Formats: sequence, C-alpha cells, structure tokens
Amino acid sequence: MNREKTATEANDIMLVRGSHGRAKVSHAVVVIFLEFFAWGLLTTPMLTVLHETFPQHTFLMNGLVHGVKGFLSFLSAPLIGALSDIWGRKSFLLMTVFFTCAPIPFMRISPWWYFALISVSGIFAVTFSVIFAYVADITEEHERSTAYGLVSATFAASLVTSPAIGAYLSAQYGDSLVVLVATVIAVADIAFVFFVVPESLPDKMRLTSWGFPISWEQADPFSSLRRVGKDTTVLLICVTVFLSYLPEAGQYSSFFLYLRQVIEFSPATIAAFIAMVGILSIVAQTLFLSVLMRTIGNKNTVLLGLGFQLFQLAWYGFGSEPWMMWAAGTVAAMSSITFPAVSALVSHSASPDQQGVAQGMITGIRGLCNGLGPALYGFIFFLFNVELNDMQPVAGKPTRTIEKSMIPGPPFLFGAFAVLFALLVAIFIPDHHRMADNKTCSTRKSSTSTAHAQSTSPLPTSDAEDIEPLLQDSSM
Repeated sequence: MNREKTATEANDIMLVRGSHGRAKVSHAVVVIFLEFFAWGLLTTPMLTVLHETFPQHTFLMNGLVHGVKGFLSFLSAPLIGALSDIWGRKSFLLMTVFFTCAPIPFMRISPWWYFALISVSGIFAVTFSVIFAYVADITEEHERSTAYGLVSATFAASLVTSPAIGAYLSAQYGDSLVVLVATVIAVADIAFVFFVVPESLPDKMRLTSWGFPISWEQADPFSSLRRVGKDTTVLLICVTVFLSYLPEAGQYSSFFLYLRQVIEFSPATIAAFIAMVGILSIVAQTLFLSVLMRTIGNKNTVLLGLGFQLFQLAWYGFGSEPWMMWAAGTVAAMSSITFPAVSALVSHSASPDQQGVAQGMITGIRGLCNGLGPALYGFIFFLFNVELNDMQPVAGKPTRTIEKSMIPGPPFLFGAFAVLFALLVAIFIPDHHRMADNKTCSTRKSSTSTAHAQSTSPLPTSDAEDIEPLLQDSSM
C-alpha cells in the first residue's frame, strides 16, 4: 500500500514538471534575481540614509533594525513553510516577495517609515524558504544540490552589477532615481510571480490537505528548538547552521558600512568589491559545488565551506588594509557553498510533501540568526567605540579613531570563533543518516494523509517521530 501511494505521489510530481504546471528552476532563479537586484541597487543610498537618519550610534541602530526584521522572520517561517505545504507555493511566494520589497519606495518618501517597514517586513521575509521548497517540488534528489547551488549563485549574481549601477546612478542623477528604478524592478518581480510563475506543488497533495487546520504546534517557531534533541543528526545540523549563520547575518548587515567608514572604501570601490565576490560566488556555487558534492560528498562539502568561512572572518577581524579585504573577499566567495550544501542535506531527509516544513526549519534558524547577528555585531561595534560620527572629519579630531587598534574588526573575530565551534560540531554529522530513514519517511507520508482525514487532533507520538521529529507537519 505504501509503495502504491509513493508511486502515486511521484506521478503527481511528474505532472507538475510536465505540461500541467511547467514549473522550472528558472522560475525560482528569476524571482530571486529580481528581488535582490532591486535591493542591491540601494546599497549606496542605504548607507547615506542610514547615517542621516541615525547620526548617533549608527552601527548599533543598523543592527537593531535588521535584528527586529530577522527575529520576526524566525517567528513566521514555520507557519509560512507549513501553510505552503498545504495550500501551495505560489501564493506564499507572491506574499513574501511583495512584503520584502514593500519598504523600497519609502526610502525617499519617509526614511523613518522606511526603516520601520524593513523591521516589520521580517514577518514575510522568508523568500528563500519558499523558493527552496519550490525547487524541491520539481527536482529529483540527485539534482537538488545543484539546483540549490544555482539559486544561491543567482543571489550572488544579482549583486554583481546592481551596487555598481546604483552607485553610478546615485552619483549622476541622485538617490531618487535609484529608488525609482529599484521600485520598478520590485514591481516587475511581483508581476512575474503573479502572471508567469506556475504552482509547483501537485494538485492532489494540496487538495488532500485543504481545509486541515494549522495547529499551534505547527506554527510555533520554538517547537523545532525544543525537539532538536530527539534526533542527534538534526540537532547537529541545527547547531551548525546557527553557529555558522550567526556571524554571516551580522556581517551582511554591517560589512558595507564597515568598508566605507572604517577601511575607507569609496562607493565605487565597494561596488567593485561586491561584484568580485559575487562573480566568484557564482563560480563556487555552480561549478565547484556540483563537483565537490560528487567527489567528496555532502558532509565534507559543508566542512570545506565552514573552513573557508573561518579563514575569511579571521582575516576581516585582523585586516586593516584595503588589500586584505580584497584577499579575504575571495575566500568569502568560496565559503558561500555552505548554505546550499546544508539545504541539500536537510532536503534529502524530507519526504516530497514535507519540503516546505524542512526548509522552513532551516529558514527559521537563519531568521533567528538574522535577529541576533546584526544586533550582536552592532553591540560589539558599540562596545569598541566604532561609530560613524567618529569617522567624519571634525576639526581637531582624528578621522579614524581605530587606526592603531590591533583588532580593527572585533565582531568578525567573534564570528570566526563561532564558525570554529560550528566546524567542530559538523564533524560529528553522520554521512549516511538519510539512507537509514528513507523507509520511515515513506511510512510517514502515508500515515500523515490518513491522520489529516480522520482527525484534527495532534498526531500521536511514536518511534517514527523520534527518528526525525523536525521533518514532519506536526513539528512546525
């Protein structure tokens, strides 16, 4: 019976890939590219508006704004992931893209409203969660790591030229035109999702679950954190993601600000730096990632990516010269293979109808890091008196107060220690955990549909649940 049901679900997935849905990885690629290209254009105007709005303690306020956004993303990711498993990906993809891009026009309308909306938009800023579930719906397991690498590389590709274009337009025509262009691209992205992107989840999978209520257990973002101890492998993966993405989230929120004000990069140099790292990241996540996954395996690819991340964070922490930033940037590009490798590892452990929940778990942890990381980095900058107002030329005062510091970037050094612990934890992740759980996943797919039809009460605890409690409907 289970074998027949599994075959039926496979046929449904093939229908989505075929003439009925025509869902393709290219749809996900375009959505990600347009969204982050629009935000990449705002790199230079963002730095200006940030300093004008928060002239005192700019790093700290920057961390708090992004921290609130990230924490709200953590709270909402499980619910959105679980709902997309039941109601389909497209509607939630449209919702996440719309609310993620909604703050863009307010940069010129009202900076205060702009930063307020950035914070609140975190409720729906989980595009990657839905996109990875979308990709999982339309790819086979052996194709999935390459597809995830392509999506992640698209994120890097969107930042190759957009900051440079934004800096040029800002210098020639002013920030208002940059915001207008970014708004138009964001609207085009929303229109593309609405009119072009097809649904990836098979109709039968959605209709069998339609109307089934979402329990608090599914929507509770802390349920995954409470249950990670039931499965050692899931616990190790979650701890690895948390320790590695915490410094990455903090770095992403403040690094361009750091380059401009502390290392004294010009806007054009920052744009060139982003382009270089973006191009190298594309190569790493498309060419190198697929080769590494085939040759050294999933786990070893994760370990290699963490090693590169440790090296680049330590270099950022101790580096005080521009050439050091450029050199560390090349290493940072190689570290970008970590997240798609981890996403593939988690996806291989989830059944076809659980991909939204599985990716929602990872996105939820990343969302928590997006809340803690920027706030933590901003607070560390504040503790070490790294402030934008200290960097401005003032009569009788030095323009670089940290010039003689032995550690120019204290938060990055903290991040290096966090990644070191992540590397140590990842060493203990089993190589073949998924193969031992395939039967469990197939059994769970059959029993979940039956439970949906019979009752709305929580699923009973069983030995099967103890094997992979985070990759079930009831867990999120």
